[in-house]
Amino acid sequence: MGEVLSQNEIDSLLQALSSGELDAEEIKDKGEKQVKNYDFARPAKFSKEHLRTLEIIFEHYGRLLSTNLPVYLRKNIQVEIMNSEAVTYLEFSNALSNPVLLGIISAPPLKGSIIMEMASNLGYAMVDRLLGGAGAPIDKTREFSEIELIIIERMMSICVELLREPWQNVVNIAPRLERIETNSQFAQFISPSEMVAIITVNLKIGDVEGLLNVCLPYLCLEDVMDKLNTKFWYSSLTELDENSYSEHIEGLISKVSIPIKATLGHSNIDVNDFVNLQIGDIIRLDKKVDEELEVYVGNIKKFLALPGESGDAYAVRVTSVLREEE
Repeated sequence: MGEVLSQNEIDSLLQALSSGELDAEEIKDKGEKQVKNYDFARPAKFSKEHLRTLEIIFEHYGRLLSTNLPVYLRKNIQVEIMNSEAVTYLEFSNALSNPVLLGIISAPPLKGSIIMEMASNLGYAMVDRLLGGAGAPIDKTREFSEIELIIIERMMSICVELLREPWQNVVNIAPRLERIETNSQFAQFISPSEMVAIITVNLKIGDVEGLLNVCLPYLCLEDVMDKLNTKFWYSSLTELDENSYSEHIEGLISKVSIPIKATLGHSNIDVNDFVNLQIGDIIRLDKKVDEELEVYVGNIKKFLALPGESGDAYAVRVTSVLREEE
């Protein structure tokens, strides 16, 4: 409730106005509040901070695309995040052309669907490359055949699976490509007035360049909007313990298969003797029975061991580990 003036204050105010000490217009201006126009047709559900965080996430995603896709396409892949913007879904769907490659993605625990639009020329280039061609798009745009769609679906599933890692600092998602739509008329998955965030990625496969648009509806991100800010992003990064990285790397290395061999010894013989070797012949080595053998990991001499048996197989028992300084 506003402050109530006493009679003396009212009289003093009227006297100041009549004498010109106060200007009524100045008092009126001071009392006015600045009003900001609000467009109810385009509610501002995504702030600049949200869009910037999404750009950071998809910059990570772009790096994964540039390192993983060349394995399948055997072509140099260049990825650049062009921009991010908030628009209505109607504006996004009206910009789609025919034929179009729309990947419908589910990413639980996020609600709803994420939509990934791939330029048609990129789809043709992927098909041509995977079928043994140079990776050139066709001259005249046409509908995709069923075989081409199966090939494109395989590649898009790989792109969708790569979304898992960039989102880990926000939420652990399980992305899955549900289906591919090629007609923009069947692209009405959410309300036309729903606000969506569009991340535009420029993808270059060899000499073929096209856009990859990722549509993220507000409904899908509503539960994690508080985490879509750079402060939360960087704080979650600092919380990661360096030991977890070491353990993770150690776990990956422990599963790697490496060649290992034990050298029984060496000997020099004539080519004529080598050609005439028969079963039962004896080759004299430069090692005695009780001497330690050299064990190589790859091409590196790493262990010394004694020969023996394990069941019905030959084996060696490691006696010492050779360090780098040795």
